[in-house]
Amino acid sequence: MRYWWVNQNQTFRQELAGGYLWSPKHNTNGGRNPFYESMREVAPGDLIFSFVDTRIAAIGIAKSNCWECPKPTEFGSAGRNWENIGWRVTVSFVPLLNKIRPKDHMGVLRTVLPQRYSPLQANGNGIQSIYLTELSQNFAEVLSGLIGEEAQLLLTGTAADAVVKNNRIVTGDDLDVWERRLEEQVERDESVNETDREAIVRARRGQGLFKQRVMEIETHCRITGVESLSHLLASHCKPWRDSTNEERLNGENGLLLTPSIDHLFDRGFIGFEDSGDLIISPVAHRPSLQKMGVETNGSLNVGNFTEGQRQFLDYHRKNVLLQISR
Repeated sequence: MRYWWVNQNQTFRQELAGGYLWSPKHNTNGGRNPFYESMREVAPGDLIFSFVDTRIAAIGIAKSNCWECPKPTEFGSAGRNWENIGWRVTVSFVPLLNKIRPKDHMGVLRTVLPQRYSPLQANGNGIQSIYLTELSQNFAEVLSGLIGEEAQLLLTGTAADAVVKNNRIVTGDDLDVWERRLEEQVERDESVNETDREAIVRARRGQGLFKQRVMEIETHCRITGVESLSHLLASHCKPWRDSTNEERLNGENGLLLTPSIDHLFDRGFIGFEDSGDLIISPVAHRPSLQKMGVETNGSLNVGNFTEGQRQFLDYHRKNVLLQISR
C-alpha cells in the first residue's frame, strides 16, 4: 500500500460523489506537472487522504490504476482552463466525521513532513499548487492516528479483479464507454466515406484493415511468441482514442499482441524502449504479469522496431506507460 494526499478544493463535491480522482495531463502551458504525473503511480489498494478547506474531509481507497479520460462534464466552470483529456482513477471515498485540521497538529506532523513535495508548509498551511502527492508511511500513520478509528478501518480496502469479455480485458472503468462514444462520432462523420469509417471502427478492436497493415511489419506477439493470427490483435502504440483517423489505420502504429498482452500495453503496465527492451511499470502486479506470459525476473528484448514504430512508442512511453515520476 502507498499513501497519497490530494487537494480537492475545486472538485471535491464532484469527485467524492462520482468516486474518482481526475487531473489534467499537463499544465496550461503544456508542461509536465509532477502532481499530475503522480496519478500514473496510483495502484488499487492505495490510501488517499482528501484535503478540502484546511481539513482532511474524506479518505479513499484506490480501486484502479489510472487511465486516460475526458474531463468530467460535471466540473462545469471548475477547471475551465484545464485541458480536456487527463488522468482518472476510481476511488471509493468515505466522508469523515472527524475532519481534522492539520494546522492544529503541526507539533507532531512537522516531524514527518516529506522532504520533497510536501502538501503542507511548516506552519500547517496547505500548498494549493499541489494536486496529488505521495506521503511516507510515517506521515500516513500519524495522520491516521489523529483521525482515529475511521482511518484505521479503511486500511483493508481491496480492488475488483479484471475479467475477460468478448476476447477483451474489461477492468470495470469507463474508458471503454469513452471509446465507444468516439466510435459513434466516427460512424456519424459523413466527411469520411463509409468504407473508411468501417475500417477505422474495426481498427479500435485490432481487426480489419489496420491489422492487415500491421501484419506487413509484425509476424507474432513480441512477448509470448504466439503466431496464430486468430489469437492476435493489432494493438495501437498511440492509443486509438488519442490518434487521428490516419494514425488509427497506420500499420507502424501497431504491434500484434495476444489479448492479455494487448490489455497490459494499452493500460500502460508494459511498454518498450526504442532498443526493443521491455519496460515493466513499477505499479504493475508482477505475479499477475508472470501468469499472463510476461517474464518479470530478468530483462527481455523483443527485437527491432521501424522508425515509424519508434515514434509511436515514444508517445506511449510519455503518455500511456504508468511510471514513477520522481
